[in-house]
Amino acid sequence: MSNNTIYDANFNFPGQKNVYKGKVRVVYTLDNDQLIMVATDRLSAFDVVMPKGIPYKGQILNQIATKMMASTEDIVPNWLTATPDPNVAVGVACEPFKVEMVIRGYLSGHAAREYKAGKRILCGVEMPDGLKENDQFPSPIITPATKAEMGDHDEDISKEDILKKGIVSPADYELLEKYTYALFKRGTEIAAERGLILVDTKYEFGKTKDGKIVLIDEIHTPDSSRYFYADGYQERQDNDQPQKQLSKEFVRQWLIANNFQGLEGQTVPEMTDEYIASVSERYIELYENITGEPFVKADTSHIHDRIQQNVSSYLESI
Repeated sequence: MSNNTIYDANFNFPGQKNVYKGKVRVVYTLDNDQLIMVATDRLSAFDVVMPKGIPYKGQILNQIATKMMASTEDIVPNWLTATPDPNVAVGVACEPFKVEMVIRGYLSGHAAREYKAGKRILCGVEMPDGLKENDQFPSPIITPATKAEMGDHDEDISKEDILKKGIVSPADYELLEKYTYALFKRGTEIAAERGLILVDTKYEFGKTKDGKIVLIDEIHTPDSSRYFYADGYQERQDNDQPQKQLSKEFVRQWLIANNFQGLEGQTVPEMTDEYIASVSERYIELYENITGEPFVKADTSHIHDRIQQNVSSYLESI
């Protein structure tokens, strides 16, 4: 299985000066202020990277993000300039803001777990009483998180603390908020066309050398977002049934059922080849539902060589 997935991305590109390894992506900075972002097949849940890769996952995330960047560039400029390989995005280097803009339209996931524990304030935002899991909020709420280094947990933070600690300036934060609401609205519309509900998602932003705020990383992918199927949503809510969803929540639920939530002393349950194949199939299903297009599997027989060759050829051509 390991030879047809990309778990570690140890490349050496022309002009390379810096490498940053995130939980799922590896980012190379070149000396001409370009970034090369390689989407690996690593799977992260509860801020822990699982020990085995998922075939085609990196390609799926990269291609969804590319399509979504293209469909939102009229709202906010983004960092992307090219995709020379199914697993690779190339764009402009910028300084990332140290917060993730998480926006929630529904009481799900982390917000639902906090709500169930009796909390009614999340990241300084009030959640109304009387909601049950997966109910829609009266209007979307922004619940930011501080961006964790690899292996650390992202942490909830309020807008007030972000401003008080000087993590983001008031003027910049206002723009990030505006962009976040507008992107979520567009993402909701795109999802509705596919018979889906965009439940919650996160956006990351950076600032270019000339001071322009741009959208970075990935958007509206199953790793950064949660989707429900619209068909039957209300019926399931009325009958207190779990929602049918498109996200990696199914992985989290499998881990929870196997006594793993990323807590100290817990070990990741064994991921059999059968289980890994089933996760890969779910990601392909996610791709096809989110984009409305059939997924075309890239040749993964020599995936490292393919990426090295495609990126090097692209860099030589510019």
